[in-house]
Amino acid sequence: MIEQIRSDLLHWFHSYARDLPWRRTRDPYAIMVAEVMLQQTQVDRVIPKYQAFLSAFPTVAALAAAPTAEVIRLWAGLGYNRRAVNLQRAAQVIMEQYGGQVPSAVADLRALPGIGPYTAGAIACFAFEQDVAFLDTNIRRVVRRLCVGPDDRSTPSDGELLAHATALIPPGQGWTWNQAIMELGALICTSTNPACWRCPLRSYCRSYATAVADDTALAATMMSPPLKRVAESRTAEPFVGSRRWYRGKIVAVLRELPAGEVLPLPILGERIRADFTPDHEPWLQGLVADLARDGLLVMTEEGVRLPQ
Repeated sequence: MIEQIRSDLLHWFHSYARDLPWRRTRDPYAIMVAEVMLQQTQVDRVIPKYQAFLSAFPTVAALAAAPTAEVIRLWAGLGYNRRAVNLQRAAQVIMEQYGGQVPSAVADLRALPGIGPYTAGAIACFAFEQDVAFLDTNIRRVVRRLCVGPDDRSTPSDGELLAHATALIPPGQGWTWNQAIMELGALICTSTNPACWRCPLRSYCRSYATAVADDTALAATMMSPPLKRVAESRTAEPFVGSRRWYRGKIVAVLRELPAGEVLPLPILGERIRADFTPDHEPWLQGLVADLARDGLLVMTEEGVRLPQ
């Protein structure tokens, strides 16, 4: 069965794969930039930013030597600004320890700032064409449904899912396979309203088989999204007004300043919230201290600015 799964998915991918710019290169640096950008950002938002970033910083050396403020400014619109700083730090480590060449070993990649298990595996696979298994949101979802069962029936560990993912890779075709299974999760096996009726792996999917057994109507549609757990909806923190939201606003304000200009904290406070008063200063100081620890700004006696 595993050979048929591989054949059917790869055949589907060759027919329906999107033309994404990072799929046209094996440049390890370009792949690293793409994978860091894609960690928590949708593809459509990443494409123009990826192209602009590589235009501004075309090499590891260019990124490593760039003013950090410019790196942060160019990251605008992608969110999670810490990724920009970590990406530059990774480039600096690559220059210092690897002579400007992105390492190919997963263990070495994982030692770089901001590079976790998924990103390290993706770089090793997509830049160096290694048969490496890794789990992003889409791969995890597809492997779980295909090999384990419905989302709400079990809680497999990442270790279990990684073992399944490893077993599925066709030897010598890791690049194509991992691109294909990610594409299936992005286009067909989505988190809600999965299009099971046109999935090439429907015949082998344990989740789909369970759904058919539970309700024959689901076999034809599978269009109802899973119910969210009440506990999760009650405890989820709203994004607007959260600490992460205000952190993003602070970085956005500092991006607009001329290079090197310092903004006093009271003025910064007024720019990020209309109701700012002196009582809010401890709260603001905590936010900027966190951002300074992450390398996203610099605190001075006069105020704050982007790093140089």
